[in-house]
Amino acid sequence: MRFDGKRVLVTGASRGIGRALALQLAAEGAEVLALARSTEAMEGLPEGVERLACDLADSRARAALIAGLQGQRLDGMINNAGIQIAADFAKGGADPQDIEREVAVNLTAPMHLAAGLLPVLAQTPGSFLVNVTSGLALAPKRQAPVYCASKAALRNFTRALRYQAEGAGLPVRITDCVMALAATQMTAGRGRGKISPNAAAAALLGGIAAGKSEIWVGQMKLLRLIHRLSPALAARILRG
Repeated sequence: MRFDGKRVLVTGASRGIGRALALQLAAEGAEVLALARSTEAMEGLPEGVERLACDLADSRARAALIAGLQGQRLDGMINNAGIQIAADFAKGGADPQDIEREVAVNLTAPMHLAAGLLPVLAQTPGSFLVNVTSGLALAPKRQAPVYCASKAALRNFTRALRYQAEGAGLPVRITDCVMALAATQMTAGRGRGKISPNAAAAALLGGIAAGKSEIWVGQMKLLRLIHRLSPALAARILRG
């Protein structure tokens, strides 16, 4: 697949992997719809990139976004936006508002956008929908239980959605991108062996171009093998 002329929605485009995706897609000639909480956060993106403001934790804002895209052509959507909040439930450190926002951005928003925009994508043969998950969807780490749960749920949702799209004969490829730990603002001070946002974005786009239903980025390829051979070992590695 070539991205030249494709009209692609990218969420979480103000920084990190999302910004790298928007820049790389634009460089390849795509019409990029870059989405973040505010258009000001996307300053510096090249001319021609359409900037959309939407708080993905807000159901009314999501509904307005979906309504605004009805009747338009959409060739692809990458649900990249995500937040991770450390929370220790055992020590009373879990804020209910944080829990609701984290689940809304990481899980509810991709579900809502899929429900509203899959029919739009289906109007264009060869279109794609990518949900960005994580190795933590396979085995959690102790510091971020809500993030891990949301990514595990999103991974399962993506697979079920793929089954439904295939069963209905929709011309939309549904893809789960299992993302490696990347050097972004969200991961500052966490983990080792991070890849750059540019490398992460390039791997994701390469997987789409190759027509993959699952994209395993960087060290996640090794984690996939370890998890197949010994889920218990994978759990010990990721536990933290």
